[in-house]
Amino acid sequence: MGVLADLPVPRPLRAPLYRGYARVTGADLAEAGQPLESHPSLGDFFTRPLREGLRPVDPDPLAVVSPVDGRVQRVGAIEGGRTLQAKGRDYAIRELLAGVGEDVDLEGGVAMTLYLSPSDYHRIHSPLTCTLTEARWVRGHCLSVAPKVLDRRIVLPINERCVLRLETERGPLLFVLVAALNVARLIVRDVRPDQAGRLAQPLERAAGEELGRFELGSTVILVAPPGMVEPDPALVHGSVVRLGRRIGSLGAR
Repeated sequence: MGVLADLPVPRPLRAPLYRGYARVTGADLAEAGQPLESHPSLGDFFTRPLREGLRPVDPDPLAVVSPVDGRVQRVGAIEGGRTLQAKGRDYAIRELLAGVGEDVDLEGGVAMTLYLSPSDYHRIHSPLTCTLTEARWVRGHCLSVAPKVLDRRIVLPINERCVLRLETERGPLLFVLVAALNVARLIVRDVRPDQAGRLAQPLERAAGEELGRFELGSTVILVAPPGMVEPDPALVHGSVVRLGRRIGSLGAR
């Protein structure tokens, strides 16, 4: 699938092909930041930027903003070291994190899972002002992360993923990028971690600033220790989220 997505598309065919993709998936081409003809392949079109100014970032310094366009899969507590993937299916949070944040007490914290469909904008942004100190890639499966699949089997802690540690003024926030069906390419900008995933030169990122991108599909999970993040009560299963909008607030931790 990755090879097919990277095949060059002749310029005269680009706009018709991408419009066809948009009709099938429901992607909104009015939000695209570049002309359709400027994307040399379907993969490049898939990771297209948005129009400038289309997703304003909540200016409140206490706001935790959505890092992506997508839908809420689950917002739930971490209890007994586990959190829900979907109704009736839970998993060990430490398995998901694969060793990142072992020093962080997560019991009583929160996990916020956001699903990106093929129609969504697929770049990933910082949920708050932070310093990226760790980026660990974890080998795994490439199973679908569609909600109907998550209802049937455990996927998130066994799929290919990248686990980021974001240091903030209120403590560490753990941010997991989970690969999806067919293509497991997770791009995180400007990072060169050592074998343990630590960055020799930590990266400063403002709230809403781009961190990376998915190349075909996926899901992100924000994992916060107790008292750090209070999720927006409007976040329920299936609700739409948009990059830059508040999805929670920093607590007094």
